[in-house]
Amino acid sequence: MNTEIVELNEQNIDIEKLKRAAKIIVNLGTVVLPTETVYGLGANALSSMAVKKIFLAKGRPVDNPLIVHVCSIEMMGDLLQDPLDLRAKKLIEAFWPGPLTLVFKRSDKVPLEVCANLDTVAIRMPDHPIALKLIELANVPIAAPSANVSGKPSPTMAQHVIQDMDGRVDMIISADRSRIGVESTVLDISLPVALILRPGGVTLEQLQKVLGKEGVSLDNMINDVVDKPRSPGMKYTHYAPNATLQIVRGDKENIISYIKGKIYESVSGFIGVLCSDETKSEYQGAHVISIGSVHRLEQGASNLFAVLREFDQIGVDVIYAEAFGEDEMGLALMNRLKKAAGFNIVDV
Repeated sequence: MNTEIVELNEQNIDIEKLKRAAKIIVNLGTVVLPTETVYGLGANALSSMAVKKIFLAKGRPVDNPLIVHVCSIEMMGDLLQDPLDLRAKKLIEAFWPGPLTLVFKRSDKVPLEVCANLDTVAIRMPDHPIALKLIELANVPIAAPSANVSGKPSPTMAQHVIQDMDGRVDMIISADRSRIGVESTVLDISLPVALILRPGGVTLEQLQKVLGKEGVSLDNMINDVVDKPRSPGMKYTHYAPNATLQIVRGDKENIISYIKGKIYESVSGFIGVLCSDETKSEYQGAHVISIGSVHRLEQGASNLFAVLREFDQIGVDVIYAEAFGEDEMGLALMNRLKKAAGFNIVDV
């Protein structure tokens, strides 16, 4: 497949170029688009034929549901079984456009391929001018998982997308680095108590401010792999680098000591260490990359996928990653890191 690569500036969007992208969506093709979370691989969410092309391009299992992106509340009408209730309206007012995906009971107009044969559909409104304008011009909701080969780190920069998707899609829109750098929070509000299926750009604490502490809970499968996923990222090993990745969890001194020991024992010298700014200087004789300060884990979450891809470029054999706190954005960071490691965690 010949992939057209189009550069767009979100501060000054070339509408004619974006109209070409919208025409591809309308004609049931595939377009990689930038969002504030990660780059997405988009197709017409109302067409089974178009959605199947997403799975083909990514090599994604068909039992993994997709997120539908809209540019207005009105566009949601045909997707939902029931009208929006007060809880949904409060969440939309507080967090849309933004990195929050809401799971509703779906209407029969949603292709089964979008929702992996579930009776629910996941919807969000992205906080990115190019994404919103593309949806508006196409005048259809766009299904869009992350634009990476399935299982690999999600793309936060255009160069990542081109590495993975050139030759697999009709068009790639190249723009700035994703602002948030980690996928959206997925919140199931088809249940009496809203349930976080995937932590992301909106934190548990932020949701509790809107719904109350008793109004939202964490799915106990967030830190596990499930048989029948109700949200993207629940069943399969995701975000994995080429190297073996092990998370080291425990007291700071014990973590440092354990990783230093592994570096010392190595005969290849191709050891990677994923750590924080505060501990970076502790490790000698390895390829050390910091994701940022432990005091700014939103920065760490934003940098994680790019760091994992950097380790791939270096070609290390194994990566030892420090564990981080799981409050606020640390929950999303550790969720992605655990899945990237296939839950390979050692406690020290």
